[in-house]
Amino acid sequence: MPTLDALQWAVILLSLFLVGFSKTGVSGAGTVAVALFALVLPAKQSTGILLPLLLVGDVVAVVAYRRHADWPKLVRLFPWVAAGVAAGAVVVRWVDDTQMRRLIGGILLAILAVHLWNRRRGPEDSLAHRRPVAALTGFFAGAATMTANAAGPVMALYLLAAGLPMLGFLGTSAWFFLIINAFKVPFSVALDLVTPATLGFAALTFPAVLAGAAAGRVVIGRIDRKLFERITVALTLLAAVRLLL
Repeated sequence: MPTLDALQWAVILLSLFLVGFSKTGVSGAGTVAVALFALVLPAKQSTGILLPLLLVGDVVAVVAYRRHADWPKLVRLFPWVAAGVAAGAVVVRWVDDTQMRRLIGGILLAILAVHLWNRRRGPEDSLAHRRPVAALTGFFAGAATMTANAAGPVMALYLLAAGLPMLGFLGTSAWFFLIINAFKVPFSVALDLVTPATLGFAALTFPAVLAGAAAGRVVIGRIDRKLFERITVALTLLAAVRLLL
Protein backbone atom coordinates (compact mmCIF):
# COMPACT_ATOMS: atom_id res chain seq x y z
CA MET A 1 0.00 0.00 0.00
CA PRO A 2 1.29 3.51 -0.80
CA THR A 3 1.97 6.11 1.85
CA LEU A 4 -0.84 8.70 1.92
CA ASP A 5 -0.73 12.29 3.15
CA ALA A 6 -3.54 13.98 5.12
CA LEU A 7 -5.35 15.31 2.02
CA GLN A 8 -5.24 11.92 0.33
CA TRP A 9 -6.64 10.26 3.44
CA ALA A 10 -9.44 12.82 3.47
CA VAL A 11 -10.30 11.99 -0.15
CA ILE A 12 -10.19 8.25 0.59
CA LEU A 13 -12.50 8.56 3.61
CA LEU A 14 -14.92 10.79 1.69
CA SER A 15 -14.94 8.22 -1.11
CA LEU A 16 -15.75 5.42 1.30
CA PHE A 17 -18.50 7.47 2.92
CA LEU A 18 -19.99 7.92 -0.57
CA VAL A 19 -19.69 4.17 -1.18
CA GLY A 20 -21.90 3.50 1.83
CA PHE A 21 -24.22 6.38 0.94
CA SER A 22 -24.68 5.00 -2.56
CA LYS A 23 -25.68 1.57 -1.25
CA THR A 24 -28.60 2.82 0.84
CA GLY A 25 -29.26 6.27 -0.63
CA VAL A 26 -28.38 7.83 -4.00
CA SER A 27 -26.70 5.16 -6.13
CA GLY A 28 -24.88 7.61 -8.40
CA ALA A 29 -22.69 8.65 -5.48
CA GLY A 30 -20.84 5.36 -5.82
CA THR A 31 -19.44 6.29 -9.20
CA VAL A 32 -18.22 9.61 -7.83
CA ALA A 33 -16.46 7.56 -5.14
CA VAL A 34 -14.74 5.45 -7.81
CA ALA A 35 -13.58 8.59 -9.60
CA LEU A 36 -12.28 10.15 -6.37
CA PHE A 37 -10.42 6.95 -5.51
CA ALA A 38 -8.72 7.10 -8.90
CA LEU A 39 -7.44 10.60 -8.05
CA VAL A 40 -5.42 9.18 -5.17
CA LEU A 41 -4.55 5.65 -6.31
CA PRO A 42 -3.86 4.02 -9.69
CA ALA A 43 -7.06 2.69 -11.27
CA LYS A 44 -6.14 -1.00 -11.04
CA GLN A 45 -4.96 -0.74 -7.46
CA SER A 46 -8.05 1.23 -6.43
CA THR A 47 -10.26 -1.48 -7.92
CA GLY A 48 -8.78 -4.12 -5.63
CA ILE A 49 -8.82 -1.90 -2.55
CA LEU A 50 -12.46 -0.95 -3.06
CA LEU A 51 -13.86 -4.43 -3.62
CA PRO A 52 -13.87 -5.63 0.03
CA LEU A 53 -15.30 -2.28 1.11
CA LEU A 54 -18.01 -2.45 -1.53
CA LEU A 55 -18.97 -5.85 -0.14
CA VAL A 56 -19.37 -4.29 3.32
CA GLY A 57 -21.79 -1.75 1.84
CA ASP A 58 -23.58 -4.49 -0.12
CA VAL A 59 -24.28 -6.49 3.03
CA VAL A 60 -25.70 -3.41 4.78
CA ALA A 61 -27.88 -2.60 1.76
CA VAL A 62 -29.25 -6.16 1.53
CA VAL A 63 -30.11 -6.14 5.23
CA ALA A 64 -31.95 -2.84 4.75
CA TYR A 65 -33.78 -3.54 1.45
CA ARG A 66 -33.76 -7.34 1.05
CA ARG A 67 -37.55 -7.60 0.69
CA HIS A 68 -37.80 -5.20 -2.24
CA ALA A 69 -35.82 -7.00 -4.99
CA ASP A 70 -37.28 -7.70 -8.42
CA TRP A 71 -35.83 -11.21 -8.86
CA PRO A 72 -37.07 -11.87 -12.42
CA LYS A 73 -35.01 -8.90 -13.63
CA LEU A 74 -31.97 -10.12 -11.72
CA VAL A 75 -32.20 -13.67 -13.04
CA ARG A 76 -32.44 -12.34 -16.60
CA LEU A 77 -29.23 -10.34 -16.12
CA PHE A 78 -26.95 -12.73 -14.25
CA PRO A 79 -25.70 -15.00 -17.09
CA TRP A 80 -24.72 -11.96 -19.15
CA VAL A 81 -23.09 -10.27 -16.16
CA ALA A 82 -20.95 -13.36 -15.57
CA ALA A 83 -19.79 -13.22 -19.18
CA GLY A 84 -19.00 -9.51 -18.77
CA VAL A 85 -16.96 -10.15 -15.63
CA ALA A 86 -14.89 -12.77 -17.48
CA ALA A 87 -14.32 -10.35 -20.38
CA GLY A 88 -13.43 -7.58 -17.94
CA ALA A 89 -10.82 -9.80 -16.29
CA VAL A 90 -9.12 -10.20 -19.68
CA VAL A 91 -9.23 -6.42 -20.19
CA VAL A 92 -7.68 -5.77 -16.75
CA ARG A 93 -4.76 -8.04 -17.61
CA TRP A 94 -3.96 -6.35 -20.94
CA VAL A 95 -4.80 -2.64 -20.72
CA ASP A 96 -3.18 0.14 -18.71
CA ASP A 97 -4.92 2.47 -16.24
CA THR A 98 -5.54 5.28 -18.74
CA GLN A 99 -7.08 2.99 -21.34
CA MET A 100 -9.29 1.35 -18.71
CA ARG A 101 -10.63 4.65 -17.38
CA ARG A 102 -11.42 5.95 -20.86
CA LEU A 103 -13.12 2.72 -21.86
CA ILE A 104 -15.46 2.83 -18.88
CA GLY A 105 -16.10 6.56 -19.33
CA GLY A 106 -17.09 6.00 -22.94
CA ILE A 107 -19.45 3.16 -22.00
CA LEU A 108 -21.11 5.32 -19.34
CA LEU A 109 -21.69 8.20 -21.75
CA ALA A 110 -23.19 5.86 -24.34
CA ILE A 111 -25.54 4.31 -21.80
CA LEU A 112 -26.52 7.72 -20.47
CA ALA A 113 -27.40 8.90 -23.98
CA VAL A 114 -29.58 5.81 -24.52
CA HIS A 115 -31.28 6.37 -21.16
CA LEU A 116 -32.17 9.99 -21.95
CA TRP A 117 -33.58 8.95 -25.33
CA ASN A 118 -35.43 6.02 -23.76
CA ARG A 119 -37.23 8.26 -21.26
CA ARG A 120 -39.38 9.63 -24.06
CA ARG A 121 -40.81 6.19 -24.76
CA GLY A 122 -42.51 5.91 -21.38
CA PRO A 123 -42.26 3.04 -18.85
CA GLU A 124 -44.60 0.71 -20.74
CA ASP A 125 -42.56 0.86 -23.96
CA SER A 126 -39.17 1.11 -22.27
CA LEU A 127 -36.26 -0.65 -23.92
CA ALA A 128 -35.46 -2.14 -20.51
CA HIS A 129 -38.27 -4.68 -21.03
CA ARG A 130 -36.55 -6.21 -24.08
CA ARG A 131 -34.30 -9.25 -23.64
CA PRO A 132 -31.49 -8.06 -25.96
CA VAL A 133 -31.25 -4.83 -23.95
CA ALA A 134 -31.09 -6.82 -20.71
CA ALA A 135 -28.32 -8.96 -22.23
CA LEU A 136 -26.26 -5.94 -23.29
CA THR A 137 -26.83 -4.24 -19.94
CA GLY A 138 -25.72 -7.33 -18.06
CA PHE A 139 -22.60 -7.77 -20.17
CA PHE A 140 -21.53 -4.12 -19.88
CA ALA A 141 -22.31 -4.10 -16.14
CA GLY A 142 -20.12 -7.18 -15.65
CA ALA A 143 -17.26 -5.72 -17.68
CA ALA A 144 -17.54 -2.34 -15.97
CA THR A 145 -17.59 -3.76 -12.45
CA MET A 146 -14.59 -6.01 -13.12
CA THR A 147 -12.48 -3.29 -14.70
CA ALA A 148 -13.29 -0.28 -12.53
CA ASN A 149 -16.08 -1.06 -10.04
CA ALA A 150 -18.20 1.14 -12.31
CA ALA A 151 -21.31 -0.96 -12.87
CA GLY A 152 -23.38 1.32 -10.63
CA PRO A 153 -24.40 3.78 -13.35
CA VAL A 154 -25.07 0.98 -15.84
CA MET A 155 -27.48 -0.72 -13.45
CA ALA A 156 -28.95 2.55 -12.22
CA LEU A 157 -29.91 3.64 -15.72
CA TYR A 158 -31.30 0.20 -16.57
CA LEU A 159 -33.44 0.00 -13.42
CA LEU A 160 -34.65 3.57 -13.82
CA ALA A 161 -35.67 2.76 -17.40
CA ALA A 162 -37.53 -0.32 -16.12
CA GLY A 163 -39.72 1.96 -14.00
CA LEU A 164 -38.98 0.36 -10.63
CA PRO A 165 -40.20 2.23 -7.55
CA MET A 166 -37.48 3.67 -5.34
CA LEU A 167 -37.43 0.81 -2.83
CA GLY A 168 -37.58 -1.74 -5.65
CA PHE A 169 -34.63 0.02 -7.26
CA LEU A 170 -32.62 -0.12 -4.04
CA GLY A 171 -33.52 -3.71 -3.17
CA THR A 172 -32.78 -5.01 -6.65
CA SER A 173 -29.48 -3.11 -6.76
CA ALA A 174 -28.51 -4.36 -3.30
CA TRP A 175 -28.87 -8.04 -4.17
CA PHE A 176 -27.32 -7.55 -7.61
CA PHE A 177 -24.13 -6.01 -6.28
CA LEU A 178 -23.75 -8.37 -3.32
CA ILE A 179 -23.89 -11.39 -5.64
CA ILE A 180 -21.75 -9.90 -8.40
CA ASN A 181 -19.09 -8.43 -6.13
CA ALA A 182 -18.78 -11.79 -4.36
CA PHE A 183 -18.51 -13.46 -7.78
CA LYS A 184 -15.64 -11.10 -8.68
CA VAL A 185 -13.49 -12.01 -5.68
CA PRO A 186 -11.73 -15.07 -7.19
CA PHE A 187 -10.95 -13.12 -10.38
CA SER A 188 -9.59 -10.20 -8.37
CA VAL A 189 -7.41 -12.48 -6.24
CA ALA A 190 -6.04 -14.20 -9.35
CA LEU A 191 -5.18 -10.79 -10.85
CA ASP A 192 -3.46 -9.68 -7.58
CA LEU A 193 -6.02 -6.90 -7.13
CA VAL A 194 -7.18 -8.24 -3.76
CA THR A 195 -4.24 -9.01 -1.48
CA PRO A 196 -3.58 -9.23 2.28
CA ALA A 197 -2.62 -5.55 2.14
CA THR A 198 -5.93 -4.48 0.56
CA LEU A 199 -7.85 -6.56 3.11
CA GLY A 200 -5.92 -4.88 5.90
CA PHE A 201 -6.79 -1.49 4.46
CA ALA A 202 -10.47 -2.51 4.34
CA ALA A 203 -10.38 -3.60 7.98
CA LEU A 204 -9.01 -0.17 8.92
CA THR A 205 -11.42 1.97 6.90
CA PHE A 206 -14.76 0.13 6.73
CA PRO A 207 -16.37 2.33 9.45
CA ALA A 208 -16.48 5.15 6.85
CA VAL A 209 -18.65 2.89 4.66
CA LEU A 210 -20.99 2.17 7.57
CA ALA A 211 -21.31 5.88 8.32
CA GLY A 212 -22.24 6.60 4.71
CA ALA A 213 -24.80 3.78 4.71
CA ALA A 214 -26.43 5.20 7.84
CA ALA A 215 -26.64 8.63 6.20
CA GLY A 216 -28.16 7.11 3.06
CA ARG A 217 -30.96 5.50 5.08
CA VAL A 218 -31.84 8.90 6.52
CA VAL A 219 -31.79 10.73 3.17
CA ILE A 220 -33.68 8.17 1.09
CA GLY A 221 -36.86 8.67 3.10
CA ARG A 222 -36.88 12.38 2.24
CA ILE A 223 -36.27 12.36 -1.50
CA ASP A 224 -38.82 11.95 -4.30
CA ARG A 225 -38.35 9.73 -7.34
CA LYS A 226 -37.84 12.55 -9.87
CA LEU A 227 -35.13 14.18 -7.79
CA PHE A 228 -33.58 10.75 -7.15
CA GLU A 229 -33.41 10.13 -10.92
CA ARG A 230 -31.98 13.57 -11.71
CA ILE A 231 -29.24 13.23 -9.10
CA THR A 232 -28.36 9.74 -10.35
CA VAL A 233 -28.12 10.91 -13.98
CA ALA A 234 -26.10 14.01 -13.04
CA LEU A 235 -23.59 12.05 -10.97
CA THR A 236 -23.26 9.47 -13.72
CA LEU A 237 -22.45 12.19 -16.25
CA LEU A 238 -19.94 13.79 -13.90
CA ALA A 239 -18.18 10.49 -13.26
CA ALA A 240 -18.09 9.56 -16.97
CA VAL A 241 -16.48 12.86 -17.90
CA ARG A 242 -13.97 12.49 -15.10
CA LEU A 243 -13.00 9.01 -16.29
CA LEU A 244 -12.47 10.27 -19.84
CA LEU A 245 -10.19 13.16 -18.85
